[in-house]
Amino acid sequence: MTSGIRTIVFPVKDLTTAKTLFGALVGAAPYADEAYYVGFRIGDQEIGLDPNGHSQGLTGPVGYWHVEDIEKSLELLLDAGAQTQQAIRDVGGGKLVATVTDPDGNVIGLVQSP
Repeated sequence: MTSGIRTIVFPVKDLTTAKTLFGALVGAAPYADEAYYVGFRIGDQEIGLDPNGHSQGLTGPVGYWHVEDIEKSLELLLDAGAQTQQAIRDVGGGKLVATVTDPDGNVIGLVQSP
């Protein structure tokens, strides 16, 4: 079903300040630097900054599991007791994401690359 958590997205209120802070933390410039998302790569790990995350219900960092079939993975999680937080959506370039909450309220992210 998955190849593991390789992306962690932080909801941020001040993208400029967050970009400076995380740039200092990882010691590198972002590979993606847009008004809607800033992304840093450290090896196979991606750290993302989402200025719209709070308005989409994110209250803290979310780990995104990389999956081959997001629809099948989402269905498996829902059948196992998860609730949809954010339906599958294309975030650009054919990359699909979705989030669910487990019975304890923890947010779990799914991402499928094109």
